[in-house]
Amino acid sequence: MESSIQVGVSGPAVWVKVEGRGNFLNSGNLKEFAREMVDRGYREFIVDLANCAMMDSTFMGTMAGMALRLKELGQGHLHIVHCGTRSHELLSGLGLDQLFDIHANGASAPECEMLAGKSAAEAPRDQKREQAHTMLEAHEALCEAAPENVPRFKDVLDYLKQDLHQKTASK
Repeated sequence: MESSIQVGVSGPAVWVKVEGRGNFLNSGNLKEFAREMVDRGYREFIVDLANCAMMDSTFMGTMAGMALRLKELGQGHLHIVHCGTRSHELLSGLGLDQLFDIHANGASAPECEMLAGKSAAEAPRDQKREQAHTMLEAHEALCEAAPENVPRFKDVLDYLKQDLHQKTASK
């Protein structure tokens, strides 16, 4: 299944449409895009999950990181719209329903364009290192968002830290 993230801006809001899978392969691009938009002054992010088939913990952690950044700035929100039952279960299972405004329906996204990115298969070593860093940050955000996630992701965090340390040492 082809997966993509499409983005657009409508007034003060940044829209993110997930087509297919939201996963570790497209989380880095989303993180960079969100950081850029926050730097430009945007504070309202709307993530449309109408066509989202599944989300992994890295993707959910990336969204948690976005919401935590807005909270840190003291303004802005991350809204999830068109959130199906399965996606809602995944998000609330990680305590993210406390961090996001989640809606089963909502406005339709404006015209959006594809957020560019490479697949993991064609990623050079630096990009793989960046991907590991994105995964680590995402899982740290999940633990920051809900402390009960710490035991759930402890092994993942340990593995990613060790993996990053090795990648850095072998450069």
